[in-house]
Amino acid sequence: MRLLLVEDDEILGDGLVAGLKMEGYAVDWLTNGKLADEALRINSYELIVLDLNLPDMDGMDILRALRARKDETPVMVLTAKDTVPDRVLGLDSGADDFVIKPFDLDEVCARLRALARRNEGRSVPYIEHRGVILDPASHQITYHGEKVELSQKEFEILSFLMSNIGRVVSKARLEESLYSWNSDIESNTVEVHIHYLRKKLDSSLIRTVRSAGYIIDSDDDA
Repeated sequence: MRLLLVEDDEILGDGLVAGLKMEGYAVDWLTNGKLADEALRINSYELIVLDLNLPDMDGMDILRALRARKDETPVMVLTAKDTVPDRVLGLDSGADDFVIKPFDLDEVCARLRALARRNEGRSVPYIEHRGVILDPASHQITYHGEKVELSQKEFEILSFLMSNIGRVVSKARLEESLYSWNSDIESNTVEVHIHYLRKKLDSSLIRTVRSAGYIIDSDDDA
């Protein structure tokens, strides 16, 4: 899952990037407000973590511009301002959640999972389909009750496809979700991960749609 972190504090940003990458996120990190606004206009993200006090462009202005473009990407705001009027203003401007500095990384990750779950329209913390149960919190997969060991990228591909059941996902969209800027991507990386997922799970779970991408069919289509 690709995430944009906008935070100008170098120490805090370093810690967040390290922690979020350990959780499996592909993280793009920017410290400048105008660059963040530009990045959000040309890139797709599943989640945004946004500091409000930024150089060159205020975080609240970035948020308002994002929502004015009808971009519904979930936004978690990081702020040191712990007052009701500040939170009300942020929520009314389009923020989905607030985290007050200083914060605990485990809580941030839990809140991000909740935002992703809400954005996908799920009420339960796991995804279940055709015998596969995927738990984003524990990063565990079971298939018909048996635990299945996946690599980090295999897990992320399966998670992305299971979050889009019934919809074709292109190879380019998978790569965009899985890798941050400056990542080295082999031309057949996605195909290799899909191959191993098919070996470890039902070989018919992930279907290739020629010249379009990959899909996990819904129960109605299967």
